[in-house]
Amino acid sequence: MITLATVSPCYNEEDVLRHSTERLTALFERMIAEGLISDKSMMVFVNDGSRDHTWQIIKELHSENRFVRGINLSRNEGHQNAIFAGMMKAREWADAVITIDADLQDDIECIPQMVKHFQEGYDIVYGVKVSRKADPFMKRMSAQAFYKLQSAMGVESVFNHADFRLMSKRALDMLSTYGERNLYLRGMIPLVGLPWTTVDDVISERYAGASKYTLKKMLNLALNGITAFSIKPMHAIIQLGFVFLFIAFCIGIYVTHALIAGTAVPGWASLILSVWLVGGFIIICIGITGIYIGNIYNEVKHRPLYHIQDILE
Repeated sequence: MITLATVSPCYNEEDVLRHSTERLTALFERMIAEGLISDKSMMVFVNDGSRDHTWQIIKELHSENRFVRGINLSRNEGHQNAIFAGMMKAREWADAVITIDADLQDDIECIPQMVKHFQEGYDIVYGVKVSRKADPFMKRMSAQAFYKLQSAMGVESVFNHADFRLMSKRALDMLSTYGERNLYLRGMIPLVGLPWTTVDDVISERYAGASKYTLKKMLNLALNGITAFSIKPMHAIIQLGFVFLFIAFCIGIYVTHALIAGTAVPGWASLILSVWLVGGFIIICIGITGIYIGNIYNEVKHRPLYHIQDILE
């Protein structure tokens, strides 16, 4: 019988915490009765610098509920860092760790299936979204586009998987050796290479409050995921440079022919258009290069990913 820990990052989640704890408690008690997990299993809530009463509620739940443990980060470090902090601490307490957002939009009925797969010998079990009807239309479309772009860029990941997954202690120990500062767990975990499988995850509507994963945060995560795991954009810059050289060569031939034939017409429209077009592409290329240099800058500083202020065991 395994000791299981669920890890949930929390940022301003006071509206859903008690409801989510009730649902997870009922699930834990059922799984204990079925002999799937031990009664030492736990749910770990990671407070990621919340500005509301999230940490206070976690402390209250800890005193009321034997399953609840809490980790309080000293400041807001972001979703990926909060998950990583929770996983690294929970691996000291449990045989397997499941990461799931505090709003429980992921299907918690997948958790018993994940545990069974773990008992069959799988070190990693991914929750793959087979239905996202509860998500807004734009979020569904942008997510699909990102997964396809990520695949085209050569980033190794599981299609339609976010951060709902089970990992064994062995897998977490291996993950802990990765030294990236720019965390993108969806790309890092497949690199571990241990046996893995998937379960079908049906997304449900949020119980209360609004998602804290804004469009800006999703775009930053997508950009970090591509630039941290693929150098194809750099190759594209080189290819684009050769394309522009070819276009310039063709324009040179045309201008030479026009001068010899006496058909050249003075004008500035084409010149200005060309300057702006080429200038725009140059700025984009410099920007892409700058992102990579910025990532290198963040990596070489080797600053800690997070600081834990309080732990409720």
